[in-house]
Amino acid sequence: MFAGNLTLTVGDFRMTSGDFRFDSDGVTALFGRSGSGKSTLLRAMAGLDRHTRGTLRFHDEVWQEGRRALPAERRDIGMVFQHAALLAHRTVRGNLDFAASRAPTDRGAGIDRDQIIERTGIGPLLDRAVGNLSGGERQRIAIARALIGRPRVLMMDEPLAALDWRAKAELLDLFETVIRDFAIPTVMITHAPAEVERLADRVVFMADGGVERVETLKEALGRVDSPLFTEEGPVASLDGHLEPVDGEPYRLRFVTRATGGDEPVTLWLTHDGRPTDTGPRRLRVRGDDVALARGRVEGISVQNQVDCRIERIETSGPGRVAVFLALTDGQRLVSEVTSRTVDHLALAPDQPVTALIKSAALMG
Repeated sequence: MFAGNLTLTVGDFRMTSGDFRFDSDGVTALFGRSGSGKSTLLRAMAGLDRHTRGTLRFHDEVWQEGRRALPAERRDIGMVFQHAALLAHRTVRGNLDFAASRAPTDRGAGIDRDQIIERTGIGPLLDRAVGNLSGGERQRIAIARALIGRPRVLMMDEPLAALDWRAKAELLDLFETVIRDFAIPTVMITHAPAEVERLADRVVFMADGGVERVETLKEALGRVDSPLFTEEGPVASLDGHLEPVDGEPYRLRFVTRATGGDEPVTLWLTHDGRPTDTGPRRLRVRGDDVALARGRVEGISVQNQVDCRIERIETSGPGRVAVFLALTDGQRLVSEVTSRTVDHLALAPDQPVTALIKSAALMG
């Protein structure tokens, strides 16, 4: 659990967080427009600026109390920045050795170094000079170095922002699996809703230098005015399990997570054939990729036909409507359609419908 109220002035900008409190398990995203105070709050929480004032607790530890602050090095935080701050005079192996030499030794065994190297895919790079690495490779080294430092908390400041789309997609997959499997509490800054929807368990919304509200991802995606909904419109995020399909290298199966007596949902995904990690994953589904029908449709190319129930219908824009749908697994899907569609199909809350989703819209 993080709880606090921090202030920090940097140049002409003053960050006054106000009271905030959020669970530290999983991934917490700090989200807001440029200049909202995300990076300043992260620096204050990490203890990187001695001008920070206020209060901050991590579980039962006091990290900040007025002017008194626990030094950053004693907070055991692994930092990953937008531009990987690697030691230029060392090789990749040397950077990892340096991180290992500074790791705390009073908390028992940490994550196995060889496992970190394997999971981050940096084995072939160990003897390379860091000046000869691509942006994506540098960020892989940065995350490996942070993990080898045996942190209690991982803090990342827009680690994907400077990468091209392919490197960003690969690193997003890496972050999703590594953070989950190593179970390190993570606080991450991003301005990209897609990254929040893939990685976050909760969202700290920021504006004008302060914390506006803290919501779980489900809460944040469940309101039609969510700041996560940009020009793409409403989006759903489904938790589940990604599986290969025997004999079909360009197809994957996504089985959603169900609890209690709920029934999972199976979705078919298009795949580009590259090696990919299967197992627990999160699937992002755009509302404008979800069509609706009053029942199952025969003689149609759409492979994903999902039975669901309408939770509620809300206006999402001029002539546009967000239809929030309850799935049989207890999760939520959303479809954005026209107001005319709602009238034409006579859609209403608590009505059973079929959601139609093209496989090509769900890239694995």
